[in-house]
Order: sequence, then C-alpha cells, then structure tokens
Amino acid sequence: MKGAVFIAASAAIILLLGLVHLRYTFSGPLLQPRDPELTAKMMNISPVITREATMWQVWVGFNATHSLGLILFGAVYGYLAICQREFLFRSWFLLALGFSALLGYGIIAKLYFFSSPFRAIVFATILYLAGIFVNRL
Repeated sequence: MKGAVFIAASAAIILLLGLVHLRYTFSGPLLQPRDPELTAKMMNISPVITREATMWQVWVGFNATHSLGLILFGAVYGYLAICQREFLFRSWFLLALGFSALLGYGIIAKLYFFSSPFRAIVFATILYLAGIFVNRL
C-alpha cells in the first residue's frame, strides 16, 4: 500500500505539470516568445517538412501534445497505483515503462527546459522509484 502512495504522488506531479502546461499553451503569454516580431514570423513561416502549417501552429500543437502526454502518464499511473496496485506491482514491464518515461522526461527537461520542471520531474522520479522500493520490502 505504501509503495502505491509514492507512485500515485509521482503521477500527481506529472499530471499537474501537464495540466498547467496545457493551460499555458492556450492562455496567457507564458509560452509565447518575448519578441512580438518572432511571434509574427512564426505565424507566417512554414517548416521545411510542409507548407500546410505555420511554425506557430506546429509550436502550439507540439506544446498541446506534450501536455497530453504528461496528463496521460499521470492519469494512467495514478489510476494503476490507486485502483490496480497489485496489477501494477506485478508487472515489471509497466514499472519499467513508467520509469523510462520519467527518465526520458527528465533528460529532455535537463537539456531543453528550465529548472522548475526539471526539479519537479526529478522529484516525481524519486517518488516513483521509492514506490517500487517500498513495495518490494
């Protein structure tokens, strides 16, 4: 039971990050460039891969799908930890998949984000590993 609490807390952190990121994607200036000219250019220039979208559309779409990935992780692992903990802890595949996802988010956050989301992901990863460890005792 204690291990499930740690994993549920880890999932809650990631879920919250995803929800906040989704809100910032569609409202407010926090995920917009500081330079209004850059925003205008992004709204008028397409990426090399296609002319069907602008860089702004790709930017918003990337941020939205990134948020949805975090929300999905938080919802699934939160549900598993709370409602299906025996199933979760018997599945090394699910435990390894969750850890791999957190590790991947952590690496990306370290390389491309700022310190707050990186620290939150590291904390969530520590809680996740603590959940596995406590459950094995």
